[in-house]
Amino acid sequence: MARKTAVNRQKANKSTPIKDRALAVVWRDTATLVPYARNARTHSPEQVKQIAASIEAFGWTNPVLVDEQDGIVAGHGRVLAALALGRPQCPTITLTGLS
Repeated sequence: MARKTAVNRQKANKSTPIKDRALAVVWRDTATLVPYARNARTHSPEQVKQIAASIEAFGWTNPVLVDEQDGIVAGHGRVLAALALGRPQCPTITLTGLS
């Protein structure tokens, strides 16, 4: 039986390949990032403390994903932790072409 790899699944589904994006990490002012009002995930104060402790211990290991208007797509907890730590900036990656 053939292994199902991404290429095999793509051929089987005859789907359009995903476009590669040019991604760049840019440090942005934390206070200017806009939380998504309908974000389904919430973070308790305890979770924010844990995220903040992780940032303190290991640094930034995962940038915040934002749209073209600095709206947070992913990383609401990281931004809350950065604000709690008094970090003026956090690393972001801007995703373009989202609807």
